[in-house]
Parts: sequence; C-alpha cells; structure tokens
Amino acid sequence: MSRPFYLLRHGQTEYNTVRRLQGRCDSPLTELGQAQARNMGEALRHRIGDATGWHLLASPLPRAQHSARLVAEALGLPASTIATDERVIEVGFGDWETCLRTDLVAANPALDAAPDWHFQAPNGETLDQVLARIGDFLADSRLPEKLIVVSHGLYGRLLRGVYTGLDRAGILSGEMPQDAFFHLSGGRIERIDCAMAESAS
Repeated sequence: MSRPFYLLRHGQTEYNTVRRLQGRCDSPLTELGQAQARNMGEALRHRIGDATGWHLLASPLPRAQHSARLVAEALGLPASTIATDERVIEVGFGDWETCLRTDLVAANPALDAAPDWHFQAPNGETLDQVLARIGDFLADSRLPEKLIVVSHGLYGRLLRGVYTGLDRAGILSGEMPQDAFFHLSGGRIERIDCAMAESAS
C-alpha cells in the first residue's frame, strides 16, 4: 500500500490479562482496554485534527469492533463510518484458542523458545496463509486515502513486518502494544505512544 494509514490494536481484553489465546474467539474489553481505545482516539484527533473524510476499518471480531467504536467516538465520527474487513482479523489459533500460554508451554516446553510458536497450533492458520491475506490487503488500491485500521496484536506485528520488507525472523519479532499505535507511510513506521498509566499485557 503506497498511501499512509494508521494501524491500531484493540484495547486490553479479559483474556489478555491472563495471557489466554484468543485468535478468532473473543473476550470483552476490560475497563483499561476501553480507556486505551478512547485514548488512541484522542491521540489520533490531536494528530489529524478534523476527522471529516477519514475512514475506519476494523476486524469483524467484537473486541476490535468495540475498540473502533470508541475511537470513532473520540474522533467525532459516527459508528456507521466503520467498515469491516475479514483480511485484518486476528491469526486463527485452531485448537489452542482459549488456552493459557503457560499450559501450552508446560505441555511442550520447546514452544517457549520458538519465535513462530503461534503457527504450530493444530488446525490453526499458517504463517503463509496470514502473509497472503496481508499482502492482499496492502495491495488493495480500492482502500480509501484517509484510513485508520483497528486490528489485532499478532496480525499487526506481521503486517508491519511485511510493510517494511523484513525477513521472516524480523516479521515475527515485533512488539504488540495496546498503549501505542503506528503510522505507516512510505515504507516506514512511526510508533505513537499514548499516555496511559498502565499498559495491557
């Protein structure tokens, strides 16, 4: 994608607080998570000013949709401006969804040192499958010029890596913050911190 856009992760969820894998299943935003989403919206408003003409695009999962509505509210945009795109949904973790990461590592200690452990889940999405839909999204010339994307932690990490042309090791090593978001422009990425007293896990 040649045009600039903003990339946000949803706010903290109940599952995030205990490191329970979500993937395609869902967990509601915590109070902190709702505050994080509002705060990202406020930070965006300070950066872009009048949000007229801006478009929000979100994953179909409820935690992303809720976050997008809170961001839209902070920007003064109606919820009806939020579009849904399956291509920015979180990685599917198959049989591991709703599992605690500590339980998975206890059963298979090698996972703790594997950078690609997310993609070893039985019946889960493969890295190549995720990279294919990221590539399709970034190549879509139909996307609007002024775009804010509300997605997920692992998906966002991978998308940023693809956007900057990292190799597979680099793609898998990025951060997944919920107290910051990113501006992607010209093959470069700017991290925008949001002033919160506490960060989500």
